[in-house]
Amino acid sequence: MPDRSDNLSLPYIQPSQAQKHVTHNEAVRLLDALVQLAVESLSLSGPPAVPQAGQRFIVPAGGTQAWAGQDHRIAIWQDTAWAFLTPSEGWQAWVVDDGAVAVYHDGQWQPVTARLNVSLLGVNTAADATNRLASAADATLLTHVGAGHQLKLNKATATDTASLLFQSNWAGRAEMGLTGGDGFTVKVSEDGVAWHDAMTVDPASGRPAFTQGAQILGPLTGPGIVGPQGSDAVIEQGENANGRFTRLASGLQICESPDIPLTQVNAAYGGVFGSETQTWGFPEAFVAPPSATGSCSTDVWLTPSTTQTACVFRALSYAVQPLGDVARLVAIGRWK
Repeated sequence: MPDRSDNLSLPYIQPSQAQKHVTHNEAVRLLDALVQLAVESLSLSGPPAVPQAGQRFIVPAGGTQAWAGQDHRIAIWQDTAWAFLTPSEGWQAWVVDDGAVAVYHDGQWQPVTARLNVSLLGVNTAADATNRLASAADATLLTHVGAGHQLKLNKATATDTASLLFQSNWAGRAEMGLTGGDGFTVKVSEDGVAWHDAMTVDPASGRPAFTQGAQILGPLTGPGIVGPQGSDAVIEQGENANGRFTRLASGLQICESPDIPLTQVNAAYGGVFGSETQTWGFPEAFVAPPSATGSCSTDVWLTPSTTQTACVFRALSYAVQPLGDVARLVAIGRWK
């Protein structure tokens, strides 16, 4: 029979042993020192001036005085002397002055709060070899410690993927990031199998490309179009009772009137005849009076005058014209 236990090295009482109480008391003393291990400090290099009975410390590297040569061992004040216990791999201790747990690993005591290197971590769910960090929660908070905060997704090579994948019932529906290249990409899927690139951004120029085309619903003056536009690539078109309009992102606007029946051209104005004045309200207003022109029958012309919201015109001819003719006008100006 061995003299001591395998894990805590507690002494066994041997057969026919005299003074069995000595061995028993030694075992109790060791248990008292090791069970529910809580040490005062693991950073104090030398013993305190007035230690208290039963106080325990972890001797750091470079122990001094009575602790010299006892690095990483557990020092306990017993019977007016220091006793030292050797820890084994995986032992844990509560460190009072740090308010933290320390673990003995690879020959050193390591505070758990300082660094915890694990291969898998699951929070309220199981992690696996693919999802080494997994969390099941209503929300996940990543916040700052006084300034900014960055979430870094790093990939090995350009052809690999570093992205955020959005799923519905475990099927992919949207993904954004560096997917198979170094240009930022947004892609979507209807079924999680077939994917379509919605937008890619050239990393050299910063220019986005909308692979499937772009659709802008609503007016160009809405919140979706902000700041200066350098070209006329974005177009807004519309129609109402006053006619049709076309707006370009650069600010150009074209308004076209419906067919407007003319009043009779029969009032004499010097050597010509004219109609009564008529008003065409623009389908969309301009920021300044636009230029306007119009047409009707071959022998009749129009004299338009504009404001920001309407065009007042009269039809003229060298001869009296019967009813039935119509005017068609176009105004060109700026909407912003």
